Amino acid sequence: MVVNKLLQYLPENVQRKVEIVLKGDGDTQRSQRGAITAFAIRIASAAIAFLSQVLLARWIGAHEYGVFTYIWVWIIITGTLCAAGFATSVVRFVPEYQEKKQPNLVRGFIRTGRVFSFGMGLIATISGLILLHFLDGSIADYYRIPAALALVCVPAFALTDFQDGLGRSQGWIDLALIPPYVLRPILLFAFIGLSVAIGWSKSAETAVYSAIAATWITAVIQYILQKKRMRAEIHKGPREYKTMFWLKVSLPVIAVESFALMMTNMDIILLDLYVTPDQIAIYFAAARTIALIAFVHFSVTAAVTQKFSTLYSSGDNIELKRFFKQTRMWTFIPSLIGGFGLLLLGKPILWLFGPEFTAGYSTMFILVIGLLARSLAGPLQGLMIATGQQNIAAITMGAAVAINIAFNLLLIPRYGLLGAAASTALSFIVEAVLLTVTAHRVLNDNVKIQNDKMIREKEDANPA
Repeated sequence: MVVNKLLQYLPENVQRKVEIVLKGDGDTQRSQRGAITAFAIRIASAAIAFLSQVLLARWIGAHEYGVFTYIWVWIIITGTLCAAGFATSVVRFVPEYQEKKQPNLVRGFIRTGRVFSFGMGLIATISGLILLHFLDGSIADYYRIPAALALVCVPAFALTDFQDGLGRSQGWIDLALIPPYVLRPILLFAFIGLSVAIGWSKSAETAVYSAIAATWITAVIQYILQKKRMRAEIHKGPREYKTMFWLKVSLPVIAVESFALMMTNMDIILLDLYVTPDQIAIYFAAARTIALIAFVHFSVTAAVTQKFSTLYSSGDNIELKRFFKQTRMWTFIPSLIGGFGLLLLGKPILWLFGPEFTAGYSTMFILVIGLLARSLAGPLQGLMIATGQQNIAAITMGAAVAINIAFNLLLIPRYGLLGAAASTALSFIVEAVLLTVTAHRVLNDNVKIQNDKMIREKEDANPA
């Protein structure tokens, strides 16, 4: 009812287009609604995360905030990699097995993904604690204890990452994105606020304790809700496993995901070699603020990867190519508008973290260039993985990461935060160009094969 009232104030032609998106039953309309839903969730998440990060920076100061954010970046990287590529390959395999009416394989894949992700998380936690023990004295004291505590988050983080992918494979954008991107930040914010209120020390350690509680509670709630909904779709029954085949496909995806993580986090990791935690905090606040426009790219990818997989499985490569062209505009136009708005409001936003954080404003102009280049390229990672081209995608992104590292090591010592921003922007541009060239070649080859097949079928049906 509220939506209908709002539509009355729009021009008639705009009303018709909006109604088609909101009420249409076609695959394209469902994908658009999924993208809008995902984007709305990420916007809500961004608002919650932004508020919690601002208050955290105010509560514990730039130095402790820098320590916490640096450690949390490592938890994100480790937890994501512990999902061993299953968090992404689930979007390919589960829809494919459902399309082919193979529920036994669906059950087997889901069980394998959950166990593997959580198990790898446990191994990473134990390995990390052992590594910290042997590196005692080589790591700054202000990092050592918070890092050891934060490792407890990894198994739950990895499980949540897989469940995120499972939700997206079913089009359950709510159960995929709300737990990690809305519930977890709310819990983190609430626990930190409560800890400070009852008199705990205003330190990175307190923030890590809050992160542990938020991460584990989120993982458990998401698991329970997804399992209940999945039973309504796939009833109880025997499981069939193709573990080695799934690993063969999923492991190269780790390379894609690790390279993607490096692209967005390598600047922060390498900054620690040259600057103090308070400078890392300033850069982190600026980079994560401008990275809000990347939510558009993420939302579209989350919503359309399932359809990429379905179209590819059905052999409709012509429609796949057409649909991909549409998704490029879905990512670029909102990203362009969002980037312009964030640059206008950038300095006041950074001031909320603290007066010293406005020093990072100039980095936002550089970073937005790279992010817009990536948005113009469209949801290429999802397309490449859905079409079984994860190996090519990994090689392509590996080249972009190598450029990223090289530029960071070259520019950060000389230009500091600006050098880190320039390195990241350049690597995003390289990634976009290389993946675009590769994806277009794959799509064109597939379309040519399909056209040749159609011509042969016509000739066979109508012999001279």
